[in-house]
Amino acid sequence: MSNGNEAGRLRVGSAPDSWGVWFPQDDHQPPWQRFLDEVADAGYRWIELGPYGYLPTDAKQLGDELAARELTLSAGTCFTAFHRGDVWRETWEHVRSIAELITAQGARHLVVIPEMWRDQGTAEQLEDRELDDAAWADLGKGIDRLAKALHEEYGVQLQFHPHADSHVDTQPHVERFLEMTDPELVTLCLDTGHIAYCGGDNLDLIRKYPERIGYLHLKQVDPRVLEGVQAEDLPFGPAVQRGVMCEPPNGVPELAPIIEATADLDAAMFAIVEQDLYPCDNDVPLPIARRTRQYLTRCGAGLR
Repeated sequence: MSNGNEAGRLRVGSAPDSWGVWFPQDDHQPPWQRFLDEVADAGYRWIELGPYGYLPTDAKQLGDELAARELTLSAGTCFTAFHRGDVWRETWEHVRSIAELITAQGARHLVVIPEMWRDQGTAEQLEDRELDDAAWADLGKGIDRLAKALHEEYGVQLQFHPHADSHVDTQPHVERFLEMTDPELVTLCLDTGHIAYCGGDNLDLIRKYPERIGYLHLKQVDPRVLEGVQAEDLPFGPAVQRGVMCEPPNGVPELAPIIEATADLDAAMFAIVEQDLYPCDNDVPLPIARRTRQYLTRCGAGLR
């Protein structure tokens, strides 16, 4: 299963998501100290920030906590809603806080997720499922502007993350987004699970847009659970609670070919493990994290 490129393995890490963390504060989530302890114990050396406010937002405190566990930050994460029009001021205010925190830790990536069109818990439809041409144009312009500002002011690369129950979900939507945004500024956080969840082909996207793949989220979907989710038109939150995102190698897509294909693009690319588990018992994530790290190493990824 290995690609044989032992010296140039992808930089594999994990994220709070794999510990059932979706919100800055929530009683169903483990304390941040436990997440940091366990992600280090599982053998990872790279982590994402997760929702801003879950980990310490004081740069020195965060740096000290990471250093004490020999952890390094790969990226921050945020949601944006540029399709809604004039949202720049509030978006940039939030993004600047994240950019300042992550760059203080040496991270140079921001994973940007489009807001979802329905509430992931209640299933309330908040917006139309499809964007009109004007909203698509606003989305593209907003992301380009954000990517330019991040690059010029912080040296940060914007990694756009297609997401289930958002307007950039299916492969045709992903390709439309890539065609309308600046290839010099905007690259893709290819989340293998979300692409598969929405019926896309990860390897096909890599073949078509190799220069636009800048970051990876590695996860798998249970196709049997997904079939029921689609039949019932479940929102993403209940789908996760049903177990639609599963532990590798129990689902799709196969990860070894994706690891091989992306390592050929950039051996220094980050590959962050994300198995959506919210909410879960606090004793569940660590054993899964250990097994997943071992599995991905056998697939040709590594721990640089």
